[in-house]
Amino acid sequence: MLRRLAIYFFFILCPATSFSELRIDITRGNTEPIPVALVQLETKNDTEEKISSDISKVITNNLQRSGLFKMLPRRVFLTEKLNFDSKPSFSDWKITSAQGLIHGNLSVSGKKLNLKFRLWDVFSEKQMVAQQLTTETNNWRRIAHVISDIIYKRITGESGYFDSRIVYISESGPKNNRKKRLAIVDQDGENHKFLTDGSYLALTPRFSPAAQEVAYLSYNNTIPRIFLLDLNTGLQKILGDFPGMTFSPRYSPDGKKLVMSLARNGNTDIYEMNLKTQKLERLTKYPGIDTAPSYSPDGDFITFESDRSGSQKIYVMNLKTKKIKRISFGKGKYATPVWSPRGDLIAFTKLLGGEFYIGVMYTDGKGERVVYKSYLVEGPTWSPNGRVLSFYSQTKFSKGKISSPKIKLVDLTGVNLRELITPSDASDPSWSGLLP
Repeated sequence: MLRRLAIYFFFILCPATSFSELRIDITRGNTEPIPVALVQLETKNDTEEKISSDISKVITNNLQRSGLFKMLPRRVFLTEKLNFDSKPSFSDWKITSAQGLIHGNLSVSGKKLNLKFRLWDVFSEKQMVAQQLTTETNNWRRIAHVISDIIYKRITGESGYFDSRIVYISESGPKNNRKKRLAIVDQDGENHKFLTDGSYLALTPRFSPAAQEVAYLSYNNTIPRIFLLDLNTGLQKILGDFPGMTFSPRYSPDGKKLVMSLARNGNTDIYEMNLKTQKLERLTKYPGIDTAPSYSPDGDFITFESDRSGSQKIYVMNLKTKKIKRISFGKGKYATPVWSPRGDLIAFTKLLGGEFYIGVMYTDGKGERVVYKSYLVEGPTWSPNGRVLSFYSQTKFSKGKISSPKIKLVDLTGVNLRELITPSDASDPSWSGLLP
């Protein structure tokens, strides 16, 4: 269904290359966006110009939506074209207030697209990035995401998240006959595809670490089943029937195991499955409910929710020693903890005073803070770089009417909230890692 297309990178050796002072500290909230000028890429014909324009739009939208960059309109440019092999006249760009300047060259030969680009620090007049990328022409959108990630990383010092996808549950139909289909979309809302036809109920999808497989739960004849869907081939297989399944499975960081919660003999515990042998190992043994497990990025720990203290709280288990430690102590009920891919934070859902919250805390439970609240918010999932959270939410209006579920994205600092546009209602998002 989704073909893997290679992108080849080449560094352009240039004596002007130098480190720059142009940086953004993305750990602070309400960071003032950096003004950046993106000049239309050099081209030789109408076909190349159309692709250049499309790529420029994607890069502009990516950087602008991140909330960290202010992309300057072309009407303030003193020149609309720059020669790739010449150094810019920085005095012209300083007048526009631009701190970063991007320009390049694009050429198409047969089915191959070749793109060279440079990123300059306007104030220091130093080059920050010079790279050449080659791919198939119909892969132009991905190359735009890759360039966006390169620019983001060079200026912020951290990995980007633009070349990634979100898989989710598409919802349609009346409340008493809701159709729930598996769907996938690029992080910017483009390239939307349905992965299942809606003939059976699909729930809680989760990406594999390599972003090429999705595990999801399906109810077929009232029996919960785990399906593994290969996104490259479209083929899927049934991992097994799980009558006691209470929460969706998640992959281990190496992709060799799944962790899940199962209810057996009136007791819900955390289990780990070896995908090769399909052998189950019981991890928790508590006479109550342990559920919603999520691995740490190194695979040495899991976090999960449990009512063992009398109310839903978040716990962490060392998978080697099997020792368990409670980390949430605030008021309210805590649920659906998810470990950040950076390893430093755990996101969670919280219910307090009739309202739902999306929050984050350090892995020892310290530094708890809220990033979003609403009538209903659930299912936090991390961007590949651990700096943006996605989730789905519903709003309650004045006359008691409740909105349909929609997927939202918000910066880790709680700013720059936006909605992921989908063809229908949407829930249960899962964000992939950067695509291979």
